[in-house]
Amino acid sequence: MRYASIALDIPTRALDGTFSYAVPEALAQDVAVGATVLVSFSHRLAVGYVMGVSEEAPEGVDPGRLLPVEQVLAPPAFDEASARLASWMAGEYACPLCEAVRPFLAPGQKVRVTRPSEDAPWELVCERAGAVDARWAALTPSANDYVPPRTASRQRAVIEALRQGPQRVSELSATIPGASSAVSSLARRGVVAVETRRVLRGGEGTTLSSAQAPRPDRLTAGQLAALSAIDEAREAARGDVVLVDGVTGSGKTEVYLAAIERALAAGRGALVLVPEISLTAQTVGRFRSRFGDDVAVLHSRLSAGERFDQWDLVRAGRARVVVGARSALFAPLADPGLIIIDEEHEGSYKQDKSPRYHAREVAARMAAERGCALVLGSATPSLESLRRCREGVFRDARWRRVEMPERPAGAALPRVTVVDMAEQFRGGGRSIFSAPLAEALRGVARRREKAVLMLNRRGFANFLMCRECGCVPECPHCSTALTYHERTHALVCHTCGRAWPVRAFPDPSTSCPSCGSRYLAAFGVGTQRVEDELAMLLPEGVEIIRMDADTTREKGAHQRLLERFDAAECAVLVGTQMIAKGLDFPEVTLVGVVNADTMLKLPDFRAAERTYDLLEQVAGRAGRGGRPGEVIVQTYWATHPAMRAVAAHDRAVFLDAELAERAEASYPPFSRLSNVVVWGRSERGVRAATDELARAVRERLGEAPGWEVLGPADCVKARVKDQTRRHLMVKAPVDADPGALLGACVGSLGRLRGINIAVDIDAYDML
Repeated sequence: MRYASIALDIPTRALDGTFSYAVPEALAQDVAVGATVLVSFSHRLAVGYVMGVSEEAPEGVDPGRLLPVEQVLAPPAFDEASARLASWMAGEYACPLCEAVRPFLAPGQKVRVTRPSEDAPWELVCERAGAVDARWAALTPSANDYVPPRTASRQRAVIEALRQGPQRVSELSATIPGASSAVSSLARRGVVAVETRRVLRGGEGTTLSSAQAPRPDRLTAGQLAALSAIDEAREAARGDVVLVDGVTGSGKTEVYLAAIERALAAGRGALVLVPEISLTAQTVGRFRSRFGDDVAVLHSRLSAGERFDQWDLVRAGRARVVVGARSALFAPLADPGLIIIDEEHEGSYKQDKSPRYHAREVAARMAAERGCALVLGSATPSLESLRRCREGVFRDARWRRVEMPERPAGAALPRVTVVDMAEQFRGGGRSIFSAPLAEALRGVARRREKAVLMLNRRGFANFLMCRECGCVPECPHCSTALTYHERTHALVCHTCGRAWPVRAFPDPSTSCPSCGSRYLAAFGVGTQRVEDELAMLLPEGVEIIRMDADTTREKGAHQRLLERFDAAECAVLVGTQMIAKGLDFPEVTLVGVVNADTMLKLPDFRAAERTYDLLEQVAGRAGRGGRPGEVIVQTYWATHPAMRAVAAHDRAVFLDAELAERAEASYPPFSRLSNVVVWGRSERGVRAATDELARAVRERLGEAPGWEVLGPADCVKARVKDQTRRHLMVKAPVDADPGALLGACVGSLGRLRGINIAVDIDAYDML
């Protein structure tokens, strides 16, 4: 008799760990680690995931009392190393084990089960996922001697069509009515052979010329040093980490490609993560130009069926290179030699729903479990990664930093000009474009070049304000000011997505909700307004392309917009931060940042770091070809260390000031910061729950050194979708385990009716 340890898919902290079940002989071959099964629990059926299989019953348990596994619902989706990783994630991020397992499951797989009748077996519900097969027909040698009956016109038509080559039966049926029955008849006679072939839904391709970058004649000294360090880490096979610290345009992607080639030659695979879906098309183009069909693509813009096809290619071993966004980390790659995280500093690598993992931390643990190397690449590495490299060892893994300070072929970094918008205003400037930026844009138009303009605000204006009473319309369901969208004449809440129509100004029906005044004015700048102002500033013949959350809603929109920009002779790409990183267009000679202060004044200790990262990244889009690049940054805080560092291309100007402030306040990377958010419709219930949780945490900590509890307090977004939000923040030493402590404290509260609690370890969102 075999026994299985099973994680039940019942998301509650009350069920911690796995439960043991007996494996009937009839299911012995199918019950393996990673399989989805149906079991009985508390007098009802439940879905579970096999985390371990043993020939011996658990110690201290009577085998005769163990319930049997009822049914296998899905074949294994992960292996033992992934099961160990999921268990670690559950403890590290204080979430139920089943939620830590779900990222490893086949795309589209749901928890629900169903069966068509009482006698039929249970089936797992899937979101249009699963393999799809197509019937293909081809002529056999017997077709040369076969003469169809005189009345069999369909058979003759099918044979004539197949003489051109094999075809799908569905395609034949579309052009020849009744072709399916004719094919079946011919197959019985041995004239046609019918076979089933796997269909791959969707597909990832790109026509971006820059994506098809040729192999360089030689690598720079920095690229060779990085490649050597990566090879050394991969061959050590102990989870070592290499931080490739290269300036923008230094050729980090070529290092990744060369390192993957060597890993594949050694018989191992590679996982490559990029921060934005918008980067996937370019990245996939470059990787497929080097590795062909050995590349699988996984990201959220694919349909469930398309994701399943790509995921299944990896599971079957037909693709050994996986490229995608954060969730691609959990692809079932059997033997990865490399895990590569490009732009590792990006906040998008932090998951905002349970399990609230950080891809960098999970990848480091995965590298240790599987004996592979982790490669982190960035022109602006995170402060956490820099500190670990400085210390040399973190969690038993060796961390090493390799610098790539030069661009290939001697290309120079762009010249950066910081424009003080306060001085522009005092000098009479009222345009959203400063005089230097306006002149530079006109120069791009004259020379028929390309430019990129970044503003991290979509919509036409940040908000409307009454000029008589100062009222700013807010969402009645959220504590958020409404954003004005001129194209749709609507006020939109970017938190809950609700919208309210607004008449075009100065229509009398458009009035202040507080005092009734008609004098409402739009304040702030959004991407729509930048697009409109550009159209007035630039001459005809300059294509203006806007890329933000509004224009990229449809599937494939990212790629289509980038292809338009690539194909244009002279164009300006206007967008939010999605255009700030990873894009490689040699024709771009000018980058403008319309308002660099968007994030700088947020109540978040990472605000300055995020601003510096974004500015340095977007500046790197200029001058990547043969022509020199120019960057113009507009700001009202020109003396801030982040602005001065970007202007001088000197990270130390920013780091010295930032690290001193972080160390004094004991913020990461000098501590681990966790954020516990409590929300619900009852404000009284939320306040009572946060107060009780704070007491529980403080009682467990006592006088433990290095720990600090902040709050509870209202969140910055104190109300979202009619629900009150409060939070509690906990600082812990770098080597501490806050997940275990906070998980236990939240579990001790029991079930609170109408109250939700989210534990975010190593939190990135403080709002």
